[in-house]
Amino acid sequence: MSPRKSAAEAHRTRERIVDRSVAVASVDGLDGLTIGRLALDLGISKSGLLGHFGTKEALQLAALRRASEVFSRAVWEPASDTEPGLARLRALCEAWTTYLHRERATFPGGCLFTTSAVEFDARLPGPVRDAVVKLHQTWRHRLLADIRHAVTAGELPADSDPEQLVFELTGIFFSLNHTVQLFGDTAAPDRARRAVARLLGGPAAH
Repeated sequence: MSPRKSAAEAHRTRERIVDRSVAVASVDGLDGLTIGRLALDLGISKSGLLGHFGTKEALQLAALRRASEVFSRAVWEPASDTEPGLARLRALCEAWTTYLHRERATFPGGCLFTTSAVEFDARLPGPVRDAVVKLHQTWRHRLLADIRHAVTAGELPADSDPEQLVFELTGIFFSLNHTVQLFGDTAAPDRARRAVARLLGGPAAH
């Protein structure tokens, strides 16, 4: 096998491992990722898998990075070209709602950001918990930027508290993930849209 073909095959194997890690973690949590479990699921040897990811922690961090890529592609990128402020904030919330009930192929157990936050919120600081915190902080900062822009532009009341709005928006989408995943409530996305409309104004689903 040529070096180029060998490198391409190694890349494909690594991608398969990461994709499977994301799916497993969404159901069983990041602690559910083990070398033995993934090797069995993918039909490869433990030593072959260890050649790509030497530790469980490396697998966990790779799964988080992939989840971040999926989230960014599904939520941030569709809204990124929208005018900053309230218009983009509404677009982000709509994309976020759609993402939480449509990304079942990637996240069969629900949003990995939500499950990892619940799983690691009480853990001691470490590389995986730090990565979870950083991902959530990055998203919070993006929401805050558009809320502050909307307040400055007069699109939201001047006395709006951006931190409070982020807190409430985040609560809506944690609840949406929980309600869809635990109860299979098909009305949950429209409930989330109505909750967002009460916070930001504009039309709501009925």
